[in-house]
Amino acid sequence: MRGVLTRLLLIGLATAGLTVLAHPSSYADGTDCAQTDPATGECLLWIDVPGNPGDPGTPGDDGPKDTGSGAACYWDGTSQGIMKPPPGPVPCTSPAGYWSNAYNCYIKPVEPQPPAGDPAWQGHEPGDGAVYQCYQPQTGVLITIWAQDPPPNSGTGPTPREVAQLAIDQMRLSAINIGIAPQSGPDSVGLVGMPVWMWAQDPNEHTFGPITASASAGGITITATAKVLHVNWDMGDGTEVVCDSAGTPYKPSYGRKDSPDCGHIYTKSSAHEADDVYTVTATSSWVVTWSGAGQTGTIRLDGLNRSTQIRIGEAQVLVN
Repeated sequence: MRGVLTRLLLIGLATAGLTVLAHPSSYADGTDCAQTDPATGECLLWIDVPGNPGDPGTPGDDGPKDTGSGAACYWDGTSQGIMKPPPGPVPCTSPAGYWSNAYNCYIKPVEPQPPAGDPAWQGHEPGDGAVYQCYQPQTGVLITIWAQDPPPNSGTGPTPREVAQLAIDQMRLSAINIGIAPQSGPDSVGLVGMPVWMWAQDPNEHTFGPITASASAGGITITATAKVLHVNWDMGDGTEVVCDSAGTPYKPSYGRKDSPDCGHIYTKSSAHEADDVYTVTATSSWVVTWSGAGQTGTIRLDGLNRSTQIRIGEAQVLVN
């Protein structure tokens, strides 16, 4: 089942007649893939994990921080030709009522309801729906509206981050296909002290990005763009190599040169390991930027990984 079917939180979007599975609303530090499909490398289950990535531009940092959930309630007057104030978050409740993104105002039932025949009923009879106040503090406009059902309360809907996660689910992000030299397999053996090259084999928008998708729910539309920040290579000998690029595919013409951007040198053979091989695991770290609902944010995704094996032997010295 796709990741959207394995979310940890059920958000009821009753006003839209939808049921959406998404992450919890607490997104303090990052999101990790807890289960990867071994055949496709796609994530089957995302979970929230603690962490403290560094600020951009800081030496030794881990890229941009995860910025959290965003606000579910927002003002956007552009559809009415109102450019000031610009779109942005608003409190979900006020003395004027609850905020509705769909109506772009605070909603409160008129008390008491107007008598029969009042123009506010728009031709309906008392008991057939209800009349509400619709107040825009941004413009100072207060009007009355009739609605069959209570206007949707955006304070009970999804956050921008939860809608961004729905966009991410459409991207079908997956682990890289591993390229490595010497190649894995019983007939291919590398040597202690010789360069090993690692790279993302045939990277595309799903395995390395950038890739963009949009999603809508609860009156919010979010556009998200994802790309790999770096790939962490666990070389199986206790060493981890972090590569900020997709790496350079090895060609025989390169001979014994070191990889210019993603390589490793083993200092001991794999003879002491299970099956006489090192297991090499490449884990992708993604950065997703989202925008919409008058807001922007960042989501960190980690844990998409794929593994291969490499055999490393000792060079034999012949003495006459």
